[in-house]
Amino acid sequence: MIFLVTIFNYVDRATLSIAASALRKDLGFDAVTMGIAFSAFGWAYTAMQIPGGIVLDRFGSRLVLGLSLIIWSVLTFLQGYVDLFSSAFAALFVLRFLMGVAESPAFPANNRLTVMWFPSQERGMATAVFQSAQYAALAIFTPVMVWTLSTWGWQHVFFFTGAAGVLIGLLWFRFVQEPHRDKRVNKAELDYIEAGGGLPQIGDAPAPFSWAQVRSIGANRMMLGIYLGQFCLTTITWFFLTWFPTYLIEAKGMTMLKVGLVASVPAIAGCLGGMVGGLWSDWMLRRGFSLTVARKTPIICGLLLSSSIVVANYVDSTAIIVLVMSIAFFSKGVGNLGWCIVGDVSPKRAMGISGGMFNFCGNLASIVTPIAIGVMINKLGSFDAALMYVAAMGLLGAFSYLFIVGPLHRLEIDDPQATPVDSAPVEPVRVSP
Repeated sequence: MIFLVTIFNYVDRATLSIAASALRKDLGFDAVTMGIAFSAFGWAYTAMQIPGGIVLDRFGSRLVLGLSLIIWSVLTFLQGYVDLFSSAFAALFVLRFLMGVAESPAFPANNRLTVMWFPSQERGMATAVFQSAQYAALAIFTPVMVWTLSTWGWQHVFFFTGAAGVLIGLLWFRFVQEPHRDKRVNKAELDYIEAGGGLPQIGDAPAPFSWAQVRSIGANRMMLGIYLGQFCLTTITWFFLTWFPTYLIEAKGMTMLKVGLVASVPAIAGCLGGMVGGLWSDWMLRRGFSLTVARKTPIICGLLLSSSIVVANYVDSTAIIVLVMSIAFFSKGVGNLGWCIVGDVSPKRAMGISGGMFNFCGNLASIVTPIAIGVMINKLGSFDAALMYVAAMGLLGAFSYLFIVGPLHRLEIDDPQATPVDSAPVEPVRVSP
């Protein structure tokens, strides 16, 4: 269910990109107006990460994520009617902004649920499954939305995806529960989860919030290193989400039809890489490696190998370019275990706020990367520096995990006298606010 919800998290984000060309023609939007409309979601989504985490800790993952899904799906559906407003741009901007607000708790909620339901030695794969949804959404539903647009018009792209999201939201409330409230769970399963480092009990009572929690988490060297690593990894993602098709057309001379075929290959490779990273990490834990080694090894290897993207500056063959980009995105997928680490080390009573801070830092790259690459292209007239920048982010992320993060341990900031239940191989360290 988390995988399915996350697919529609990304599908609903992508609706405007698919509809943009036809929508601009019908509504008379110029490129600048369209760019502002695109940005509405990103600014709201990033800004609301920490407030979304607070709400998540207060009301729980099942309720918050289910309501968020239904709300953002309704907002997606309503975007099909923006041409009926006197100012279509204002209506579109407001709806996209509100959609960013509604989606903000999604990934922290995903992380919180996997921590509740999975012991440490299974959590890498569980995280990889929901993380792979971002690639699956692009690979599977982009052709579906293009067909919908060409058959019925751009409005129906919003209608169909929005309606599907509402239906999935209803299914979510029907099938998803937190562990202690699920009638299908017995004591043996709860004991198994908890003995393996899972935290099935964190949803039993609302978690209090204080700014001391934020200060303690944000001042911790380990967490800062993890946040920097996620910014670097997300930079690679946003190159592929924004400038990659333009790069193939302008730098490598491909036709739009060819780009449509080529651009899906790295997404598939990224999905496979995510699965490999999750399986690799969990296998190392089962083989007796420490939590630090089992989680950091795939991340560091993935980030280092993702820097191979710079090789594309020196080749012209389409086949080799696709291979280089696929290796880079596969490697990024292997290293995409940041959410798993956040689940392993976040304070038990501040899982939502910690995840919100993590996602806030990572999604700053969604703002910085498109602008930085655009400036490089305008100033230098080529994509060479842009690919060097993306490669450098891979190296910087690996450096952060090697030299800043240090040993992984669960932070304890709520009750300095509490006995930790985490059974990770590294002993917990308590940090007083």
